[in-house]
Amino acid sequence: MEKRLSEFIVGDEGVVKQVGGEGRIRRRLFDMGITPNAKIVMRKLAPLGDPMEVTVRGYELTLRKTEADCVTMIIQN
Repeated sequence: MEKRLSEFIVGDEGVVKQVGGEGRIRRRLFDMGITPNAKIVMRKLAPLGDPMEVTVRGYELTLRKTEADCVTMIIQN
């Protein structure tokens, strides 16, 4: 099942299928380690849903919802 990273709830995990976005945002996501086949686990979500904290490649990363919306994930059960 596919889902955007911005739609994840705490505890969800999956593998990056595709990174979208334009120019700066896409390049920034790649620089932070969000690349195809990277495993991501949702750790925390702010009360209003923005920002969100995920674990990727062994470190904690905080993303804005607009950034997370560019990442298509494959859900792992």
